[in-house]
Amino acid sequence: MSITNRWIAIAPHVRSLLRIVAAFMFMQAGTMKLFAFPMGMPPHGATAQLFTEIGLAGILEVFGGALLLLGWFTRPVAFFLSGEMAVAYFQAHAPHNFWTIINGGQPAVLYCFIWLYLSCAGAGPWSLDRFRHAA
Repeated sequence: MSITNRWIAIAPHVRSLLRIVAAFMFMQAGTMKLFAFPMGMPPHGATAQLFTEIGLAGILEVFGGALLLLGWFTRPVAFFLSGEMAVAYFQAHAPHNFWTIINGGQPAVLYCFIWLYLSCAGAGPWSLDRFRHAA
């Protein structure tokens, strides 16, 4: 088997790795908003009020991110979180400048498209979805 074929063969595992790492990083945005961990929200290190738009975003990021980390209901959760990130980008970043490097919207855009990809491609082999579909 050529190295190219081996590389292609591990693509599903790399997809799982992408999901796990991105979900872990995504959850940190939520824990910052809800628990001030590992730091509070800038500029003063506060937490979000729970029943506000930012608080709801924190809930989605922590619990939706946890579901993605485990690979549980990946397709619908990823689709929903992709939408959340699109809303975040157009509400919080796009009004300031067109360019993502200037408006600080790079993470929102990247998460939007990573989650959109996973909503189509699925969780990969290292997931609880694999067991759910096998039953």
